Amino acid sequence: MPPRSVRVTALLSALTWCRLSAAAGPATRAPAAEQSPAANEASLPARALALPAARTVTLAEALAYARDHQPAVLAALARVRSEQANAAVPRAQYLPVLGVTGQFVEGTANNTTASYLSDSYVDLPRIGGTPTRNGSGATWRPYASTLAAAGGSQEIFDFGRIAAQTAAADARVTVAAHAADAQRLDIELNVEEAFFAVHAAKAILQASEGAYQRALVHRDFASAGVKSGLRSPIELTRAEADLTRFDTGRIKARGGVSIAQAVLATAVGAPELTLDAADEAPAWSDLPALPSAIQLASEREPHLREALSRLRQQELETRALGALTRPDLQLSATISARAGGAPPSNGGERPAGDGFVPSVPNWDGVLVLSWPLYDPSVAARQRASRTAEEIRRSEIDLTRQQVVAAVEQAYVEVGVAREALPALQRELEAARANYAQADARFRAGLGTSVELADAEALRADAEIRVALGIFDVAKARAMFGRAIAAGIH
Repeated sequence: MPPRSVRVTALLSALTWCRLSAAAGPATRAPAAEQSPAANEASLPARALALPAARTVTLAEALAYARDHQPAVLAALARVRSEQANAAVPRAQYLPVLGVTGQFVEGTANNTTASYLSDSYVDLPRIGGTPTRNGSGATWRPYASTLAAAGGSQEIFDFGRIAAQTAAADARVTVAAHAADAQRLDIELNVEEAFFAVHAAKAILQASEGAYQRALVHRDFASAGVKSGLRSPIELTRAEADLTRFDTGRIKARGGVSIAQAVLATAVGAPELTLDAADEAPAWSDLPALPSAIQLASEREPHLREALSRLRQQELETRALGALTRPDLQLSATISARAGGAPPSNGGERPAGDGFVPSVPNWDGVLVLSWPLYDPSVAARQRASRTAEEIRRSEIDLTRQQVVAAVEQAYVEVGVAREALPALQRELEAARANYAQADARFRAGLGTSVELADAEALRADAEIRVALGIFDVAKARAMFGRAIAAGIH
């Protein structure tokens, strides 16, 4: 599959960053004399970033807006309209061609009494070719010639040449339409991933805030114990270190939420800098069986249909090239007025105005049959097009393999993410129970700050892992829906 235009790599990095900072193991603080200038800068007062409030949207609203406003989708639709406009070009060959010309020629007239240039829009038959001089009497004296003419031509019968060109142009429209469908599905996948990533970022923030609040309670409890002489001062310093660490984690988690909201706004194509995801549980349908999913993808996947359309378009291009050697029958008509200033060789009078005024009228109608019996360049282009057909067939096989592989991979990822989620939830329950025991031991004076910090880190890590597990399930199902070219939600 081609790479998607908008990705959540930065978002996932931010989520991992939040997870590591919020649930890391016990930190070791360097002596004050060994701390770097960057560490000293941490003591400076922090300035909060002023971010605008994010507008809340549902998943259905986000998808609908992206379909109508996402620049990548609009660009793909514009390419379809461009191909539709190009498809009208060969059809225009059936319409009449009209043109006018006006000419003034000054030059020698040893072979004719009038001179004029050919015109691509007016078919001018040769008239008045009476010689004015023989070879020995030729002269360099110039004479005036004038011409004013209007004419037109009409296609009568092209023996299928224009129809072949039109069919090839229509096939290019079909290719662009399938490419636009693929682009739309990719954008919808980006929106779904970004939407559920906002939920994951919020869950991580909630876990980080909970860890910070519990660490704050423990710090106050340790402080009271030290003041009463019931605990050693190291208990307070350790509690202070844990509080600072969890405070850093929640700050980064807030940043992760802002990043996720910014990614969602970009995926949707919204004018706002950020968008917030509404709190809604996704309504998922049951996954089809793997053979049925592969069959659905083979029938509906836009990239595969695009590859098939490209082969059909190339075959029609080959046929259109072969049609260039067919006969062509056209009707042409012209009305003109012309005059030449050279004296006729038969001794007749020159036209009034001595060639400066087109005073001699003429008209004609002609039926023209042309037939290019053999054109080597056309034959070479046709051979090259047939070679391109083989490339298109190979691309179909490659695309079909990629489609099947994508469906199988997404199917397995959904199963793995779904089976891992209950284990993550049991891990969270065990971590919370472990934390409750450690908290009770600490309050009773039986446990230490190190034991409590380890339990808190284990609980925060489990809460974040559950949030990421839910995100993995949602992302895997969205990718499976994209693989079979049908929404799962």
